[in-house]
Amino acid sequence: YDHFYEKLLKENMIISFLISFIGFFIRVYTVGTTPAGTSGRNRKKQIAKKLNQTGVYSIIRHPLYLGNFLIWLGISMYTLNTVFTIFLSLFFFSYYNIIMKTEEKFLEKKFKNEFLLWKKHTPMLFPSLKNYCKSKYPFSIKTVLKREYSSFLATIFSFFYIQTMINYFNEENTIISNNMCYVLIFAIIITLILRVMKKTSILDQKGRT
Repeated sequence: YDHFYEKLLKENMIISFLISFIGFFIRVYTVGTTPAGTSGRNRKKQIAKKLNQTGVYSIIRHPLYLGNFLIWLGISMYTLNTVFTIFLSLFFFSYYNIIMKTEEKFLEKKFKNEFLLWKKHTPMLFPSLKNYCKSKYPFSIKTVLKREYSSFLATIFSFFYIQTMINYFNEENTIISNNMCYVLIFAIIITLILRVMKKTSILDQKGRT
C-alpha cells in the first residue's frame, strides 16, 4: 500500500506541476508579446486603445484567464482532493465568466464590428490553432520579469504549502520538504530582486507596461 501511495503521489506531482507550468507559460507568452494599451491589459478599469488580434490573441480571446485556470487546476490537483478540484473549476468558470463578459461588452462598444468579427472567429477560452497569426510584437523578457514574478512566487508557495500539509497529516518524519523549501527560498530571492529592479528603469521597455 505504501509503495502504491508513494507512486501515486509522485505521478500526481509530475502531472500537477506540468499543468501549472503550461498555465504559467501561457501567461508568460501572453504578457511578453502584448503591448501597452490593448485588450487584456486592464487593471482598475477597462482600457483598450486598440484590439490585439495577433499572437496568442489570434487563437483565444482570454489567454491570461486560461493561464490562471491551468495554474490553479494544477495546484488543486496536487491536493489529491477531487471534490476540491471540481469545486475550484466550477468557481473559476462562474467567476471569470462574469469578468470576461464585462470586458467583452466594453470591447464591443468601443471597437464594434472589428471586435464582433474577431469574436466570431476566436474562441473565448479554448484555443483554436487554425486561425493563428504571428504576433506583431517581439517577445519581451523585460516585461515578463517586471510583471510575472508575483504569479511565480504565488504558484511556488501554493505547492510548498500543500506539500507541507500533506506531510503533516500523513505524519511524515520530515514535515517540510527540503527540496520544496530550497525552491521556495529561490523564488523569494528572485522576487525580491525583481521588485527592486521594477522600481528602477532597468526593466522598462518602450511600448510595454
